[in-house]
Amino acid sequence: MKRLLYLILLLITLPSSYADQKRDMMLPDLSIKLINGKQTRLSSLLEDGPILVNFWATWCAPCKKEMIFLEEFHKKYSDQGFRVLAISTDSPKSMSKVKSYIRAKKHTFLVGLDPNQEVAKKMNAMVMPTVILIDKDRKVSWYHQGFIPGDENEIETQILKFLNVNRTKVGDK
Repeated sequence: MKRLLYLILLLITLPSSYADQKRDMMLPDLSIKLINGKQTRLSSLLEDGPILVNFWATWCAPCKKEMIFLEEFHKKYSDQGFRVLAISTDSPKSMSKVKSYIRAKKHTFLVGLDPNQEVAKKMNAMVMPTVILIDKDRKVSWYHQGFIPGDENEIETQILKFLNVNRTKVGDK
């Protein structure tokens, strides 16, 4: 019984402590393949403002639920320079499902492809879904793994904090 309680406590605290370690991490200027076949760099995506990077897969039910809210946030805050980049980690065999899924759901945010999970590994996104807020300097401002109903409220709170901090920084210059 003690072992079970210890395991439960470990599983509850591990994601938050792990996420705390990722905050303020500086990301390399990664190359990302977009769903339209073009290549882009993280620095290019950040030119207009901060981004929320979401790692997901077509087989991941929580990912699909979360993406509904990410689409809302993308539309709601894009006028402030904020963008969403959803990077699919589907395997090369299931990559063909990604384009049809995005089209069917009418998602308008940017979609990247990472069939070998090279970008995911460099951004420490090994759990699906993973959300990472990145500022214009490629610094991780917030990191969250998994999705359960209600997490969308925390994501939006973090986006708003993030936009306010970045707006203040711009105003100070």
